[in-house]
Amino acid sequence: MTWRRLPLPSTFEKARRREAYRRFARVVTGEETEELLPLDEVQRRLRAFEQTYVGVKPIPVDRIVGTSDRSADFDRDFLPRDPRLRDRWRRVEKAYPEGAFPPIAVYELDGTYFVIDGHHRVGVAKQIGVEFIDAEITRLQARYKMPEDADIGKVILAEQEQLFMDETGLKKARPDARIVFTQPMGYPELLELIKTHGYHVMIDRKEVVTLEEIADDWYEWIYMPTIEAIRAERLTEVFEGWTEADLFLWVWQRRRALFPELGGMTLQEAVRLARPPDGKALKSKAKRTVSRLKGAAQPRTKHSRD
Repeated sequence: MTWRRLPLPSTFEKARRREAYRRFARVVTGEETEELLPLDEVQRRLRAFEQTYVGVKPIPVDRIVGTSDRSADFDRDFLPRDPRLRDRWRRVEKAYPEGAFPPIAVYELDGTYFVIDGHHRVGVAKQIGVEFIDAEITRLQARYKMPEDADIGKVILAEQEQLFMDETGLKKARPDARIVFTQPMGYPELLELIKTHGYHVMIDRKEVVTLEEIADDWYEWIYMPTIEAIRAERLTEVFEGWTEADLFLWVWQRRRALFPELGGMTLQEAVRLARPPDGKALKSKAKRTVSRLKGAAQPRTKHSRD
């Protein structure tokens, strides 16, 4: 009797089911779909300006986060979205059953990789548990750093943070400063506050002041004292999910809202008023307040003195 070896089952159907389950779960929960990062969008936002050919080297499969042109075909984990990918997927499995794939082609940016050629190989590699895959690498140099565990939202935030640092003069005045928002709209709002602060500084000094001097003065006398008060009152524990920069803008907004009732107050006094007297008892109320404020537009004024 001649025994014939049966072909191994394809991983394609399992991968398709996983993608469908994830898509359904996100519909139920309202979460956004995890997309492969589009290379052109990342290049544009992070200001990629130079590329260098590196050669062929093994790269970690879990550091492959984007694509040059196939974001519609695969999700962030290279699970197939289109059933028409089945034939190509199966041919890759059949040709390289042990995972000894020929090199894929990638761009590398700050230790993350974007596939140019080899999407199916990456998808199969992930399904069979391959940790490293050979890749022909071209390294990109960008003006702004690629954020860790980036999705397109984080890339946009990184771009806005760096533009803010450049336009305010903080990059030169305080190169180690980090001002991180959960929403990109925070940066133009803060830029307006610094411009207003600069106007009053020049009025007080009766002279033209550089951007760097204005930024340094604002950071030292307005921003950091307020952040220190926020830390002292432990507001980040009450307002879960907000950054210190988020809270700075909210405190500023709150101080303006209370002005008709309480008159002038410092930002530090506004911070102390923001702390619930019984954090535990008011925690759910605070969460509702945060949720409402997150959905609201930030205040826009150009004439309020810091």
